[in-house]
Formats: sequence, structure tokens, C-alpha cells
Amino acid sequence: MSGADNFFVRWRVRLGYPLAIAALVFSRPTPRSILLGALAGALGLWVRAYAAGYLYKQEILTVTGPYAYTRNPLYFGSAILALGAGIATRSWISAVMLIVYFAVFYSIVMRREATELHLRYGASFEEYALAVPLFIPRLTAAKLLGGSAGSFSLTRYKKNHEWQAAIGFLFLLLVLLAIWRLRQH
Repeated sequence: MSGADNFFVRWRVRLGYPLAIAALVFSRPTPRSILLGALAGALGLWVRAYAAGYLYKQEILTVTGPYAYTRNPLYFGSAILALGAGIATRSWISAVMLIVYFAVFYSIVMRREATELHLRYGASFEEYALAVPLFIPRLTAAKLLGGSAGSFSLTRYKKNHEWQAAIGFLFLLLVLLAIWRLRQH
């Protein structure tokens, strides 16, 4: 992995905080934009929660559930969540910042993770990568041999700490509501 890739992987979360502050500074939320953003964000949270309920991090190659449609359903859900945040801010500047951040950082992270999974799982991952797209989901589930089997597990969801994304998004919506109220006075 290159030094630039290391930077993007290490700093993606840390740089997200100042980005969030900048997005809030440029935001011009209204109750309607917050509601529409919350609806889009809820879809993103659902995708992330559904994916987290199947994910066995560092244990097995997960290829069922949402992972049979896209290799990165958590990031796909995050993209929808970022879209919801952009809508809620009601700011083109904020929305563009969020989209550019996501596109730059997560495209590098997804490629790096694909390389790591290839090294770890070899031919099984190659078969999976040929059948399932990196990011944009397939319309039908890929039928693969090997990897994980099973169904959604609330225990997996909890173990993967996915509830934190919901709390973070709710906090963002509350901050946007406070910004709207402050600008009313």
C-alpha cells in the first residue's frame, strides 16, 4: 500500500470531524430539509444495519445478505447517509464537500480492503469479486459457494457497533434543528 493510501485510510475518520463542522457552518437547514435528509439518512442507516447484521469482521468472507449484491454495503449505506446529511444541510457547498470527501476517501479505502481480502481469501475472494460489484449493488443476489452463510443476526449488529452510526446521525439532525432555530431569532 502506498503512503497516500495509508494517509487516506488512517485519516478518513479524523478528517470527517472538521468536515462535519465546515458542513454545519455552510448549512442553511429548514424543518423540511431536515425531514427529507432524515428520510434519506434512515434508508442509509437501514442499509448499514442490515449489512452489519451479516458481517463477520476478520473472521470469514461475508458473501450473503447485502454482501451478495455489493461488496461494500456498509459504505453504500454510508453514501446514502452522506446524501441525507447533504439534503438536511440545504447547502450545495456542504453537499459537495460531503460527496467529494466520500468519493475520494472511500474509493481508496474500498480498493485497499479489496487487496487485503484478496490476500487473505485468495481464490474465494476472486470468485466473489468477479460476481459482485465493488460499490453499486447488483439487481439480483450473486449465488456463491464458500464464505459466510446464514441470516441477519442482531448479535452481529451489536458486535459491529452499528448503533453508533444511528446516534451520530440523530445528533447531526438535532444540531441542524438547533441551527435552524438560532437563525430564526
